[in-house]
Amino acid sequence: MYDVAIIGAGVVGSLIAREFSRFNLSCILLDKENDVACGATKANTALIHAGYDASYKSLKGKLNARGNQLYTKLSEELNFPFKRIGSMVLGMLNEDRETIERLFENGVKLGIKDLKIIYKDEINRLEPNVDGAYDIALFAATAGITEPWEIAISACENAMNNGVELRLNYEVCSIEKQGDQFIINSDIQTKWIINCAGVHADEIFSLIEPTQNIISISPRKGEYFLLDKKAGGLVNHILFTCPTSVGKGVVISPTAHGNIIIGPNSEWTEKDDTKTTFAGLDEVLMKSRGVMKKIPVDLNIANFAGIRAEPELGDFIIEKVPDSNFINVAGIKSPGLSASPAIAEYVLDIFRSAYEPIDKLLPNPDFNPVRPSRINFMGLSDEDQNKLIEENPAYAHIVCRCEQISEAEIVDAVRRKCGARSMNGVKRRVRPGAGRCQGGFCGPKVIEIIARELGVSLEEVDFEKNDSKVLMGDNRYEE
Repeated sequence: MYDVAIIGAGVVGSLIAREFSRFNLSCILLDKENDVACGATKANTALIHAGYDASYKSLKGKLNARGNQLYTKLSEELNFPFKRIGSMVLGMLNEDRETIERLFENGVKLGIKDLKIIYKDEINRLEPNVDGAYDIALFAATAGITEPWEIAISACENAMNNGVELRLNYEVCSIEKQGDQFIINSDIQTKWIINCAGVHADEIFSLIEPTQNIISISPRKGEYFLLDKKAGGLVNHILFTCPTSVGKGVVISPTAHGNIIIGPNSEWTEKDDTKTTFAGLDEVLMKSRGVMKKIPVDLNIANFAGIRAEPELGDFIIEKVPDSNFINVAGIKSPGLSASPAIAEYVLDIFRSAYEPIDKLLPNPDFNPVRPSRINFMGLSDEDQNKLIEENPAYAHIVCRCEQISEAEIVDAVRRKCGARSMNGVKRRVRPGAGRCQGGFCGPKVIEIIARELGVSLEEVDFEKNDSKVLMGDNRYEE
């Protein structure tokens, strides 16, 4: 019997699991995929918004503002990349002044710090490549860039180190209420359920409420370009165009590892449709060229699409179901990543207010908020590199030439709690395959290392999902 079962191991579910591991509770984190962070968390713009966009009256606005404030400490504890580089919403005085002033006023009401309206000369000084037609912008110094998947991975690893159980490749197909407990798929008993299933949160909720109080989630797809690090310096800050009713406009931004990301567009789609399209990418390119004429498309190294969970009423749905120990955490669209640390706090508050008897909810005496950092071998001094090679010669074997990743770093990514089990799982953790060749050179060696560390054959190594095999067999012809 578990105290709490959390369904969905994206960034929100993983941070909630970590937050609950602060207490003496038996918790299990469930996900239908082969790894954590395989839904919306792995495919988005990877921005931490300052928090001026969503209405100060909305839960989304309040949690974005709070979440942004939490990121500095959180990144230090969990050791994931996070940089506050600032953002601009670009506009034209004769068309967008009212929108930018409204965003500024909303940000002030939410207590957003270091927010100001700037004009043409300062725009050109800060971003010399931006089209000269832009003569007004909202500048937010607290906006930042990060790696969403690494937040989820690090939070899950830390939660596991503090006692949370993770179960992957576990699709929730049934939930039965029996007295004061739930039975999930006939084999997991739990007192509480927290529904963090992303675009599938409505389906999970319908398992306990098939005819009433239905949550309505609609999926929107956004498509992106990812440019090579050679494009670094194209922009210095996160650049938005003025927002519309369907999003914050196209974004051009540096990434945490020095690439440039451009996108997204926004269109209604199916829940599992992550295909890119010529039309969608053309739309992104056309809109981005409205920000700057010369987009170096020849430096594009990858295109991808991500799905956002669009709630029917627009705001986050975070609430306990009446007369039930079931908490919905649904409709977490942008700025969900930015708000996620605050969402975890908010859900814990809901749980604590309903937990009985409250005096039995005791702190975990062994809770450690710090997740051990990964070793970035190429970021070390020559002296420190030589010391590591003496201790472990695998650091001297560079597997990924594009990103300069050693064999020892890949081994560590597999062996840790919440470790990688697929090629993309390794890529998300330590980046072999994230560079210009997209794994064309290092892929075979990564497969070999995964197979060796997991004790499986080369043919059993997955690309991403369970049973998404990379190799089908030996095709060499022997006389």
